[in-house]
Amino acid sequence: MARIAGVNIPTQKRVVIGLRYIYGIGPYHAQSIVKKAGIPDEKRVFDLTDAEVLKIREIIDSDYKVEGDLRREVSLNIKRVTDLGCYRGLRHRKGLPVRGQRTHTNARTRKGKAIPIAGKKMVTR
Repeated sequence: MARIAGVNIPTQKRVVIGLRYIYGIGPYHAQSIVKKAGIPDEKRVFDLTDAEVLKIREIIDSDYKVEGDLRREVSLNIKRVTDLGCYRGLRHRKGLPVRGQRTHTNARTRKGKAIPIAGKKMVTR
């Protein structure tokens, strides 16, 4: 099992797909890493040699901010806007959508489970 940037990469998957398990590496960056390392697209993680794994590690360490460093940077950015008290920071503080989405309906991921209003009667016809 290959361990890159503190993450165990699944052995049965292709290298391009396995690299996406690392926080901060998506489809585009995974493809570019594999291309820089000179690894064929169809190669699986268990087929990688130690030299290839080392090359991938070096590319990620030198060119990309991933896992702990990226998580820390994102959390510091959120903390900065909340401390400033700007609109985005207030939305983060209240747990509401930050990027202009509607909240009259939807937004359940940010707002949590819907709470019924006490004493509201159902309309009967």
